This record gives sequence, structure tokens and C-alpha cells, in this order.
Amino acid sequence: MRLTPRIHDLYVGRTVLATVLLVWLVLLGLDAILALSGEAKNIGTGSYTFGHAVAWTAYTLPRRAYTLFPMAAVIGALMGLGQLAATSELTALRAVGVSRRRIAGSVAIALSLLTVLMVVNGETLSPWAQNRADLLKTSAKYEADMTMARYSGLWAREGNTFLNAQSGEEQLDEKTGGSNLVLHDVRLYTLDAEGRLATLTHATSARHSDGRWTLEKVRRDTFGERSVTRQTVASEPWDSKLDAAALASGLAKPRSLSAAELKTSIDYRKRNGLDARDYEDTYWSRWFYPLNVLALCLAAVPFAFGSLRSGGMGKRLFLGMLFALGFLLLQMFFGRMAGALKFDYRIAYALPPILMLAISAWLSRRRVG
Repeated sequence: MRLTPRIHDLYVGRTVLATVLLVWLVLLGLDAILALSGEAKNIGTGSYTFGHAVAWTAYTLPRRAYTLFPMAAVIGALMGLGQLAATSELTALRAVGVSRRRIAGSVAIALSLLTVLMVVNGETLSPWAQNRADLLKTSAKYEADMTMARYSGLWAREGNTFLNAQSGEEQLDEKTGGSNLVLHDVRLYTLDAEGRLATLTHATSARHSDGRWTLEKVRRDTFGERSVTRQTVASEPWDSKLDAAALASGLAKPRSLSAAELKTSIDYRKRNGLDARDYEDTYWSRWFYPLNVLALCLAAVPFAFGSLRSGGMGKRLFLGMLFALGFLLLQMFFGRMAGALKFDYRIAYALPPILMLAISAWLSRRRVG
């Protein structure tokens, strides 16, 4: 089999790319409209307006495009091949000796171009835009004498006190059924009336529970004109009006980080004995993203070929989408099981595509129709 592209490869690839882009645009538009309508409940909170909702939705489009691409690729590939089947063009290609494997390869190469684009997007534009969206919503909804940014962790200001936390998460409160916010590696910088550093407080964690803040393993340095005094306590209350919901909104979510930032966060959490499962889940999903797209599309291709001999294309398209949905649910199941049973996420993300490719090869050998 010649590996150089032939005119039929370009034709099949162009047709599939066109239908994938069309389906992708429709799915992305519907998802954006649903997201914008969901933001209506936040309008009027603080200074959050409809304009903020539109801007927030626009900033999240790169992430939504990244998430929706696998499904759009499957549906678009099936529609493109179904279009060729409906006009007997696939039959003509098969008649002149073009194998199913060659046609599937043309589809895979065409989709690889978009997959590479989405991988780059997932590591550059998508995290940046999602961070901007989160900061926009947080600053608009929780207006107070507090500002936030994400440089070296989370930063917040309350009056003359500046807070910096390297990480944090919301934890389930088993007693009340609610959630508590826990910030890790916390530093509090307090300035005096002249803008000079008065105290520097370091705490291994700051916990917000029952409306109160508590600092754990506290070390406080107080700066005088010619001296510095240090005080250490195991735990102490922190009299602060900082909104826990606002701080939780300002924390960087795993989906908002690049792979390099996720790896850094995982290493940091493991060194400090913190739970890193959510970050590992997202990290390995990024690495297996191209394989998942390829496996999903190749596994669905036999359904398009089946329409050449029996059954309507609508039925085949439905079965192909059902197959794709089953793959996504299987992948989600293995990911959740890896988190619950604490086995390697690489195994959890490798098993579904391997299984789908095996099923695809079996269907192709049987010449499903």
C-alpha cells in the first residue's frame, strides 16, 4: 500500500474535515448558548451584569472547543463518510481497489490535523482564557476591598493585609454535609499605616468552617524599627471577613492549568502529603487526548461502511454515536475507579482506547453491514 497521499485520500479527508467543522460549530454554539443561559442566575450578584456573562462565555469557548472536539470528530466523520456512501462514492472507491483500511487512514490523518491544533489549544489558549473567565466572574460577583490574581498561587487583599496561598480545595464536612475551604501554605503580609511591612505570618493551612477561619501551625514575624520578634503557635483563630466562596472561585482548577503546571501541582501536593488525584486525572487525560480521538473515530468508522450494504445511514449514524457515547462513559468510569481505588491513571486512560481499537478491528474483519 502506497503511503504517499493520493487524490482520493485528499477528497475523503476534505469531505470529513468539512463535516467535522460543521458539527463542531453547531455543538459549540449550542453549548455556549446553554452556558450563557446558565449564567443568568448570577446576573445582579455584586456588579455582575449581562456583559460580564457574555464575556465569561466568550473566554470559555477555547476550553469548550477542546472538550467537544472528540464527539464532534466522531459525528462529523460518520456524517462525512455517510455522505460519500449515499452518493455511491465509497462504493466507487472500493471498486477501484481502495481498501477500508486506506479510507480509515485518510480519515485519521485528516482528523490528526485538528487534533494537533486542539492539543496546542489545550496547553496554551484554553488555560489562559479559562483563568481570565474565572477571574472576571470572581471580581464582578464578590466586590469588596479585595482583589485577586493568580501569580505564584492565589492572592487576595483585605484592607492592609495581603494573603497568598499556594493551593487549596473545598472539602466535604461530614458533620454538616456542607463544604469547608482549606488553603495550603498560606502567607499573610500586614502593612502599617506608612505602607511598611509590619508582620509576616506563615501557616501551613487556613481552614474556613462554620463561618470562621482557623490558622494551623502558625509562625509570625513582627518587625520593629530595629528588631524582629518571632512567635509560633499550633493553631489560632483568624479574624477575617474574606469570603470563602470568593476565594474558592479564585483558586485555579485543574482544567485551567497546562500540563506543565499540572505536573508542578502534583509534585507539590505529593511532597506535602496532599490529595493530588484530581490533578493526576486531568494531567493524564491531556496526554491520552490524541489517542482517545483517534480510537474513537476509528472504532466508529465500520458503522459508516456498514451502510453500503444494508440499513439506512440514519440508523448507522445513531449506532456510531451510541458507540462513541459508550466509549466516553467507559473512559469516565475507569477514571473514577482509578480515583476511588487509587490505581495508576495511565492504566485507566489506556484501557478504553485499546478496547475500542480492538473492537474496531474485529468489526472491520467481520465487514459489518
